Amino acid sequence: MKVIICGAGQVGWQIARHLSGERNDVTVVDNNPDLVRRATDTLDVQGIAGHASYPDILDRAGARDADMVIAATHSDEVNMVTCQVAHSVFEVPRKIARLRAQSYLNAIYSDLYRRDHLPIDVVISPEREVAEAALRRLAAPAAFDTELFLGGKAQLLGIQLDEDCPVLNTPLRQLTDLFSTLRAIVVGVRRGGKLFAPAPGDQLYADDQVYVMSHFEDMTRTFEIFGKTVHTQERVVIIGGGNIGLAVAKALEGRAERLRARVIEKNRACAEHAADALERTIVLHGDGMNRDLLAEAGIERADAILAVTDDDNTNLLASVRAKQAGCPMAIALVNDPTLLPLMEPLEIDAYINPRATTVSSILRHIRHGRVRAVYSIGDAEAEVIEAQILSPSSLAGRQIRDIDFPEGVLVGALMKGDEIIKPTGDTRIDEGDVIVVFTLAADVPEVEQLFQVSIDFF
Repeated sequence: MKVIICGAGQVGWQIARHLSGERNDVTVVDNNPDLVRRATDTLDVQGIAGHASYPDILDRAGARDADMVIAATHSDEVNMVTCQVAHSVFEVPRKIARLRAQSYLNAIYSDLYRRDHLPIDVVISPEREVAEAALRRLAAPAAFDTELFLGGKAQLLGIQLDEDCPVLNTPLRQLTDLFSTLRAIVVGVRRGGKLFAPAPGDQLYADDQVYVMSHFEDMTRTFEIFGKTVHTQERVVIIGGGNIGLAVAKALEGRAERLRARVIEKNRACAEHAADALERTIVLHGDGMNRDLLAEAGIERADAILAVTDDDNTNLLASVRAKQAGCPMAIALVNDPTLLPLMEPLEIDAYINPRATTVSSILRHIRHGRVRAVYSIGDAEAEVIEAQILSPSSLAGRQIRDIDFPEGVLVGALMKGDEIIKPTGDTRIDEGDVIVVFTLAADVPEVEQLFQVSIDFF
């Protein structure tokens, strides 16, 4: 497949890495020559320096015979015009645009994106994706990372192991014997900063970060086995009343269960807008790092703080101050992946990486047939891939123990029909099954070759 990716920032670069690794013909376009050079030097892609919305630049990038254009520059308007030019001039079959401004995303204007108006096949909203990720974090307060799979029936849980975890120093195969009815599998472990796929004989130690694939109904029991108590969320303080904070607050207001939220926003106009848009949520104007303002928001009685401003430092420091004031859980939005190692020493319980969230969302929309979802872990260290098994796949009709998966790959869940199965070595994978696998980044190309993704996108 021939793909043009417009925008060579973190999101564009990650998308290019994924698609070029699957032997697609990828061209990256950006008006910053340094970003284009970084992409061509580190990835198997071609690069064009120039404005993505200019017809001559798209022509040089190969738009005349391209299968897809992904517009992920920093400008909504450039992304929209790029899709229009790709459609009107070059008849590119599929166009994806990343749009941030909420006015472009209002449902009452959805007719705007019809093919005879502004032809965009898929619109990706980073703010909405991040807001949904924040809500998932709040729903699983004992996890530092989480993502849903198999239509919400399976959930990936990132769990930090403490000294009082009851299953420390226990081989994983023994855990399977002890909790035979538990539909959960440890698929990844980060120890000493290194992420790996564990073997059955590996043990777990204090300070390990483990990734567990759990049946949704067994989530609470999974947390308890790993020494975590699940508390009901009743009070949340949100730092940042922009698009993300406002979307989270609105969603919390719409829930059936009673949950009190308070929003702190530094920008007066933004605070007034949030106050007008919310019905039951109190909005305070001021700095989210201010101790007195946090106290006024009731931080010492809050069950969680969610820091989602557009400044990483504010999010981290507000989270630390809230924890010092007695708030038991802190969730921070962190754009810079190099800051993620600070989460543990700062005692921040969970983080949201907007770039990883946006990349996962775009990949979910460009995969067809075999691969249904992709979730990027950490700083692109590993991926969790959900894929349907079709008859040409080399996996169909074989038991898991007989499949020569790479060393960094583990099967976390399997769906046969509507039933979610905890996979074992004896489990047979059949045509039509949907499989969820954890794979280290280095093993992604080999895993996707097993699914034969590259020959059946369309």
